[in-house]
Amino acid sequence: MVSADTIVAISTPPGRGGLGVVRLSGPRALEIGISLIKLPKLPLETQRATLGTFSDPESGRVVDQVVVTCFRQPHSSTAEDVVEISCHGAPVILRRLVECCFERGARAAEPGEFTLRAFLNGRIDLTQAEAVRDLIESQTLYQARVAAQQMEGSVSARLQPHKQVLLDLIARLEAGIDFAEDDVAVLEWQEILARLDRIRTDLEKLVEGYKYGRIVREGLTLAIVGRPNVGKSSLFNCLLNEERAIVTPIPGTTRDLVAETASVGGIPLRFVDTAGVRETQDAVEKIGVERTMGAIADSDLRLLVVDASEPWTAEDAHLLHKLRPLGALLVALNKSDLPPRVSLAELEPSLGADRSAGVAPPQFVRTSALTGEGIQEVKEKILETAAPTRGLGPEGELITNLRHQQLMQDSLRGLAKGRQAAEQQLPHELLLLDLYDTLRPLDLITGATYADDILDIIFKTFCVGK
Repeated sequence: MVSADTIVAISTPPGRGGLGVVRLSGPRALEIGISLIKLPKLPLETQRATLGTFSDPESGRVVDQVVVTCFRQPHSSTAEDVVEISCHGAPVILRRLVECCFERGARAAEPGEFTLRAFLNGRIDLTQAEAVRDLIESQTLYQARVAAQQMEGSVSARLQPHKQVLLDLIARLEAGIDFAEDDVAVLEWQEILARLDRIRTDLEKLVEGYKYGRIVREGLTLAIVGRPNVGKSSLFNCLLNEERAIVTPIPGTTRDLVAETASVGGIPLRFVDTAGVRETQDAVEKIGVERTMGAIADSDLRLLVVDASEPWTAEDAHLLHKLRPLGALLVALNKSDLPPRVSLAELEPSLGADRSAGVAPPQFVRTSALTGEGIQEVKEKILETAAPTRGLGPEGELITNLRHQQLMQDSLRGLAKGRQAAEQQLPHELLLLDLYDTLRPLDLITGATYADDILDIIFKTFCVGK
């Protein structure tokens, strides 16, 4: 794609800083950049930083010293001519630079337009473009590492061999149909099935890995729940490793939700300390309990805190029974530094009904906010419970995007139909329809396959029409 427009934008975050960058991209980027900046010599060297002076065009007075870097097409981030002007990060200087670019014919870039041009010009594929946003929004180094590998094309690289197998099958079948008189050899049905099965196995693995990939991209929310004065806020502070929530011996100290995010195993985990759940006549505490129930429902998983130094109570049993149907649950038997008065045997009556209903039992951890016992184990079990599919593949091949997962599922559906057609040895024309249905969703992830691609394989692979 060749655009007639030259676009400009401030590429650094809003606000003041040591440096700010104005970026131009398009056919007139070099012309506009050179007209604004007084440079020691011309032409500008490609991919070299050059010190220059920016003067206000109206008054002629020097505004700032700047560094100009140019990248000539196609060796730039957008595959167009690109000029980056680095100046001091004063908003007034950056705005004036952009205004001067407008006066010389550039227009304001739309949100994401630099990346869009990179995609349309073939510099990056769609998965890499989507990873740019993930990298910018990453909150942990692990998230950034996954996004950076996807920006390098790891997802496309994983899918490309499967697309190649499909293209090869399609080409062979098309050749067998269109050039039957040339006696083109077509694969045996068993070999076709074997190839389809290899694709299916790997795609299923990628789709299954999305459960963990979604968590890597979006993070998790954990609600810390329990009766008043069981140590929820103390445990909350221990998990964060900071004094974030107020802790007192008085039951009902926490009356509102207190939330904070921390990195656990590279995953952004939002801990929510909730008000103690109990029957109360206090109007303020009632509101806190209501908000607690809302937080419980909205969380990805829950941590029920029990005071193990006191006997198991009906309120504990009621909370456990209420939380079980909501999904993933951990139970912290807290205050383990004191003599224990709660054992797992005592919990069997509360867990029996859940087991008979087919609900998996919660995981139990003994913890002490005073000594730190069990805190690391809680963090590990959070990831085990919320992300059982961790470790299915290299981090760069994680599927973190819902669109990708849904398209792979569409591809698997086409693959299942194709396998059924191959098992029944239906005419090749019908099998081809299913193979195209398998290929199209993968194209929407990595980029389109054109008729010329298939023809190229046919004529390179077979000696057709000699």
